[in-house]
Amino acid sequence: LLLFFLDTDRALVLLEEYCKKLRKPEEQQLKKAIRKVMGIFKSSLFQALLGSFKKKATRHGTTSHTSLPVALACDVLGCPKD
Repeated sequence: LLLFFLDTDRALVLLEEYCKKLRKPEEQQLKKAIRKVMGIFKSSLFQALLGSFKKKATRHGTTSHTSLPVALACDVLGCPKD
């Protein structure tokens, strides 16, 4: 479980680092959207949903803990399936 949350924390750190690089006026809308997503990721509701998703995936043996944040983000954001 600890590795699961560390992976999520690492994703937030990477997003924050990326936001710092967005300085051009035309990048500010993207920066605002990324910050909004980061706020959602940090929310207690999202963390609870993440925990629930992990339990469900573990029961079904469908997803490893290291890919959960990516899988959930793709599920929420509508990433294309392979």
